[in-house]
Amino acid sequence: MISIGTVAALRRYPVKSMLGEDLASVVVTQAGLSGDRTHAVLDEAGAVGSAKHPRKWGRLLGCRSRIADDTVEVELPDGVIRTVDDPDVDTRLSKLLERPVFVAASAPAHSTLERAVPEYEGGVPDAVRATASVDSTGEEITVGKVASGTFFDYGRVHLVTTSSLAGLKAVYPTGDFDPRRFRPNLVVDTGGAPAFIEDGWQDWQLRVGEALFRVVVPTPRCVVPTLGHDELKADPGIMRAIAREHRVPVFDLGRLACFGVYLDVLEPGTVRLGDSITRQNGS
Repeated sequence: MISIGTVAALRRYPVKSMLGEDLASVVVTQAGLSGDRTHAVLDEAGAVGSAKHPRKWGRLLGCRSRIADDTVEVELPDGVIRTVDDPDVDTRLSKLLERPVFVAASAPAHSTLERAVPEYEGGVPDAVRATASVDSTGEEITVGKVASGTFFDYGRVHLVTTSSLAGLKAVYPTGDFDPRRFRPNLVVDTGGAPAFIEDGWQDWQLRVGEALFRVVVPTPRCVVPTLGHDELKADPGIMRAIAREHRVPVFDLGRLACFGVYLDVLEPGTVRLGDSITRQNGS
């Protein structure tokens, strides 16, 4: 076994594109972290609420979701807290977003996921950029789907390293590279390892606490890290730095601006803060 680092932070986001919650420990299932992205806000056309289209859904980042007593709660920007099964949460979110929306626990077959097209190179695959159109908000967007049967865009677990955060800070010193901008499930303290060390982990099997993961692919980044998160201010330079410093091949999609890696779950189990992370022999 080869030591990779330790778990520095654990986070989940019960409602897609809302702020999430820090955890001391969490059960990992085949579907990812227990309670992660189990719900989303949808509109009447079936669009899944995602801050990747900030003009339409960015206000969701002003809400926070958490699990209390096995129930998902939403805290609105005015501090009002409602459970997801309370009809009043739909009323309040509709007022916030200025159109009818509702919280759902599953995605309809016709649901779509909209993404704003960034100006920087590597923000979307060239073939996808060619299909973009301008919607009613005046934003140039592309339209796709969430992963089948889930509210995940692709990977079930998202990991970032402290080494890569520090590397970006070194090339863009005025940027605030708080890991919360990147909405990870796992923040890994990799000590003095070089930036983007995780690029070499593809197909590795990583033991994290009781759980076993496989590293699938680098995580292509959208506009979300540039947006304001809680007390973190908006900063468009964040993604420009990533696009300048770290465009890497992703499947057959070309070289994309990436930060972090997606993981699949091979063996469920509990993960705790401070757990060691090791590469398994033979992977």
